[in-house]
Amino acid sequence: MVRQVFTLIISIFCLMAAASDRNVTRYSYTECEGSSMPYPDIDMKLRAIPDSLVPVYVNHVGRHGARFMTSGKAIGDLLKRLHKADSLGTITPRGKEMISLCNRVMQRTADRWGALDSLGMAEQEGIASRLYSIAPDLFSGHKINAISSYVPRCVASMDAFTHQIARLDSKVEIYTSSGRQNSRLVRPWTGDADYKSFMDDSRWSDIYHRYLDATVPGQVAEKLLGKGYPFSKNEKRDVTLDAYKVVAGCEAISIDPQASRFFTPEEYNALWSIANMHHYLTHSASTLSPAPMDLATALLDNLIITMDSAVKGNNEYTVMLRFGHAETLMPLLALMRLPGCYYMTDDFATVGEHWRDFTVVPMGANLQMILLKSTSTGKMYVRVDVNEKPVILPGQKSVYTSWENARKYLINCLPGDPQP
Repeated sequence: MVRQVFTLIISIFCLMAAASDRNVTRYSYTECEGSSMPYPDIDMKLRAIPDSLVPVYVNHVGRHGARFMTSGKAIGDLLKRLHKADSLGTITPRGKEMISLCNRVMQRTADRWGALDSLGMAEQEGIASRLYSIAPDLFSGHKINAISSYVPRCVASMDAFTHQIARLDSKVEIYTSSGRQNSRLVRPWTGDADYKSFMDDSRWSDIYHRYLDATVPGQVAEKLLGKGYPFSKNEKRDVTLDAYKVVAGCEAISIDPQASRFFTPEEYNALWSIANMHHYLTHSASTLSPAPMDLATALLDNLIITMDSAVKGNNEYTVMLRFGHAETLMPLLALMRLPGCYYMTDDFATVGEHWRDFTVVPMGANLQMILLKSTSTGKMYVRVDVNEKPVILPGQKSVYTSWENARKYLINCLPGDPQP
């Protein structure tokens, strides 16, 4: 009997381990930088437009480019604990390496917390150049309109993008606007009552903190501060999360942190999944509430209206640009139910397998809706590109969808009763 009970316990343990392993991710160190990952390389073959179609209008929604960490809090808190460990004599060689990395980041940043850096400018210039290369006739002698949020890195991203267009074509007319008047489209979470209620609700935070407590690899802190360090409650967790933020943010400012010095692949994947879970629960579609993705309602409606006016020949602009944040794009791409950007589940441990912030919103992330006219029939089509990769709208068979079908689909994505 005792042997049977023991065998049953072992079997249950093995099943639990197998279930847990099912949700373990094995992404690369670069991918595990998450939303801090610099913009990926682009295959221009995917961007080629058939000769049978001519671009007539483009809607672009973009995240700012690579930037410095948004504040010095994480690095300041981490350095404080590292120096304490050093004074106590518990610090490890790896901990001393982390001090050097933190000092290097501080020197490189030079109090420019949250600002767009040179890599971010280059990312925006590259995106602008590639858009120009596939649709040059939309710029020369035409008007383009660009708006951004009031946050300086978004304004700087807009400036880098439009400056590159102006360099490529001196005959383009560019009209830009930045400020809080654009928040309804590019920073809607700042004044949305339903979203505020959702964020004040404990349902999402309870799920997140349970996942955090079950996932955070506490051994990381000991490998930095030493096993003899007098850790207080939650200090191992806080040190580990701060260390991840510092290391994951380095590539965006052109510093190679050699992440493998501080984290095993399993540790880095676990820490990425925690940050990814937070993004998913607070700014994408989930079974908890439609409030996060509904933030993009006004923006999607604006995209439909401006595309419609271009189809009818009533839009004075041939290109419209909008520059915001990761939190601008995550709700929009989820509201549009685009592949890889929309995942509904009650098994939140599976999120990291299906919804990945490094594919949805890397630095410089963008959505481009390209309106195209058939050279033979005059019929209008639309192609939707996410991070400059064409995607097929759900229910369609090609990346080129008639505007009539795309319009109907997008309108049905808006909150409210489906349209016939």
